[in-house]
This record gives sequence, C-alpha cells and structure tokens, in this order.
Amino acid sequence: MTESTYTMGYGEEFRQMLDRRSADSHAAHLMPLLKPGMRVLDFGCGPGTITVGLAQAVDPGEVHGIDIEESQINLARAAAEAGGHHNATFHVGDVTDLPFDDNSFDAAHCHAVLMHVPDTLGTLSEVKRVLKPGGIISSRECIVDSSFLEPSTENTAEEWATFANLLRANGGHPQMGKELKQKLIEAGFSDITATASFDIFSAPADVAFLHAFIGDWFFSKDVIAAATNHGIATQEQFDLWRAEHDEWKDHAGAVGALAFGEAVAVKPRS
Repeated sequence: MTESTYTMGYGEEFRQMLDRRSADSHAAHLMPLLKPGMRVLDFGCGPGTITVGLAQAVDPGEVHGIDIEESQINLARAAAEAGGHHNATFHVGDVTDLPFDDNSFDAAHCHAVLMHVPDTLGTLSEVKRVLKPGGIISSRECIVDSSFLEPSTENTAEEWATFANLLRANGGHPQMGKELKQKLIEAGFSDITATASFDIFSAPADVAFLHAFIGDWFFSKDVIAAATNHGIATQEQFDLWRAEHDEWKDHAGAVGALAFGEAVAVKPRS
C-alpha cells in the first residue's frame, strides 16, 4: 500500500464536521436496501456517527466498524454505548487488510474513504473478499470539482484546486465521487447504481459552521505548511483567500456545498 497521510487529520474542527453526518442523511442511498438481521461492515467508520444508524437499521443483525485511527474508534465505541447500539462492534485496523473471513458480510459501506486511500482497487478487492456472493457495497465520495462557495471570486477556484492538489499529494483522489462506477466495474462488481447529492450549507448557522470549519482546517498552520512545502500554494495566496473567506461569511447570499457521488453495487454470485 502506498504510504499516505490522512489529508483531513483528526483535529477537533474535522470531528465536528463528522458529527453532523448520520446514516439517514449521508447513507440515504443505502438505507432502503438494509434489512433487519443483516451483517454489515462500515469500513473507514471514523467516530461512528453513520455506523450507529446502520446498526439501528439492521438490528438484531450486527455492524462492524473499522478505522485505522484508534482515537476515532474510541469515539465510535462511546457513541454506540451512549445510544444503546449493542449490535455495533468496532475495530482498529486497515481497510486494505481486513480482519474478517471471506464471504462473511451482507453489505459493506464507506463514506469519504476511497477518496483518501491510494490503492482504490486493492481496497475494493479486499472488501469484495469479505462480502457474501450477492452482497452489496455502498460508497459516497467527494467530487471536489463540483463543490462550491457562492458568491465566488476569481480566486475561489484556486482554493478548491489547492484542496484537490493536497489530496493528490497524499495519494488521494479528489474526484472519486464521479469515478466510483468505473472503479467498481474494474473491481468486478455488478448491478451498479450511481447517484449524486450535496451537503448544503445555506442557513446562517450552517454558513457560520462552514466558515469556521474552513478557517480552522484549511487555514491552519499544518495545512498551509503542507501546501507550501509541496509547492501547491504560497502563504500570500492563503492570506488573500482568508480575507475573501471572511467576506463570504457576511454576504447575504452566502451558500456553500460539498458535492458527492454515490454508488451501490453487488458482488456477483458466480
């Protein structure tokens, strides 16, 4: 597996973004396919905010969440315990080397995971291994080129391009959301349904949240250092973008959106 660093990090600002995600809102393309009694894998589960909703949907079946970051698994275990989701079990582990038997899950889910994993086909092949024949895989991944902040300036596109280039520098895939169907075909899945949706930030409280998130993460010392060290952007560009970003927050027409492509596919029975 190609070495990479998780672009988004594990800071408080990104945890707050993850806390806004749920199965109903961020796995809506999968939820109608889940049935009580199913055994589900949530790979790259993070703090479990989506996982616990999957667990509720398949109860009395079981859900196994796995993430490489122990701090995230600790948060997921706490969330499951607080919500009484006793059918959710969490593991620290690598999605490219899953600690599960062949043909042992009815469904597998991930959200914003394949966009960060360098070896897409290797990961999909490993997930396919643990799925039962006829089992389903579901993924929702970002499309950076289709995400937006409005009103925009002539510099806004450079900000999005910098984010995309940071992902690439870490071995990621900033347009994975629109590449999902082809990647699933290459990995040997069938019966693929591809859709798309936005995480929208329009209400004043949501605009304020997105402004704070971008400010705390994109304009953090660590991100600026990574971008400048890779030659992706300069400190002067970040200073200009930060000033424009502050102006955007106060604009009456401010709206932002993260674009995602979604796909559900099936492991062939033969």
